[in-house]
Amino acid sequence: MFGGFTIEKIIMIGVIAAILIGPERLPQAAEWLGRTARKTREYVQGARTRVQEEMGEDLGDVDWKKLDPRQYDPRRIIREALLEDDSPARPAAAATTVAIPRTTPLAVTEFTSEAPPPFDDEAT
Repeated sequence: MFGGFTIEKIIMIGVIAAILIGPERLPQAAEWLGRTARKTREYVQGARTRVQEEMGEDLGDVDWKKLDPRQYDPRRIIREALLEDDSPARPAAAATTVAIPRTTPLAVTEFTSEAPPPFDDEAT
């Protein structure tokens, strides 16, 4: 079984494609399919090599089953979060607020058509 396809389905798709393409264009289509399959295989192998180079020796330590997004059931995640045992949190360090003295008062600027706000042509 190939990702949900059985051999019979693949053969049936091939026969239908051969009928639709026709005998005169079938060799070119087969050649194109072979080229595409080789390029895809090379691309996947190159990507795999780059990932192995990037991850280094740590690649073997990764638990891929834990990272599978199909395992995440939102209902289970919410249920576990709600049923989690709430242990008392550590007391936070006493937050100290420091008042910074204001040296200048806030200035309110009103803009008019004669005195528009400054325009920065690089920012827009």
